[in-house]
Amino acid sequence: MDDEYTEQDSVERDRPGRGTLLLGGTLATVLLAAVGGTVGWVLADPGDPETGATPAAAASGPSTPVDAPTTARPTTARATTPPPPAATGGGLTVPRLVGLDFEKARDALHDRKLGWRLVFGTGSGRTVTRTVPAQDTSVKPGTTVRVEVSGPAPEVEVPDLIGEDCDDAADELGEVGLFPRYPTGNRGEVTAQVPAADATAHWNDQVAISCGDRPTPTAGATPTG
Repeated sequence: MDDEYTEQDSVERDRPGRGTLLLGGTLATVLLAAVGGTVGWVLADPGDPETGATPAAAASGPSTPVDAPTTARPTTARATTPPPPAATGGGLTVPRLVGLDFEKARDALHDRKLGWRLVFGTGSGRTVTRTVPAQDTSVKPGTTVRVEVSGPAPEVEVPDLIGEDCDDAADELGEVGLFPRYPTGNRGEVTAQVPAADATAHWNDQVAISCGDRPTPTAGATPTG
């Protein structure tokens, strides 16, 4: 009996068996479970299952605050005045004397504890024409300043100095523009002077004053009878 090949027979032969279908389904289920587990392990942090933080987040650690960049405030340049040159003697300088009457110039030097030497000229007038050191020069106390005057030395009257203390007599001569000379020393009372009192002299002239103790008169011998 010949086998007859029909389409139905072919379909029935090609259809898989029931056991084959069950086995294939089981394998597919296992494979899907394995793939799902792998994906879940990648997405979940195996070291911290409670938080579920990603490895990248766990590795980053605590964030460190970064200070915001500061911008320096613009500074305004302050105008400064260069300091004046340092002066010696505690800032003492020669005052402005040019153009003053020479007596006023002398008083200004006296007030600053400076000395003076008047040098009179051959012109006219009493004004100061030049000083050495010059105006505003730094000097030490006691420095003598040369004061040049336009005209000649004026006349002055010699004061009466007899009986005065030698130091007081010297001061009185200086007030009127005269200088003392001490032929016998400068201690004690004035016993003599040249020129005499009320004589005419000129500024810068010298007056000789003799100073010392006046001689004490001695008592004569008492006659005996």
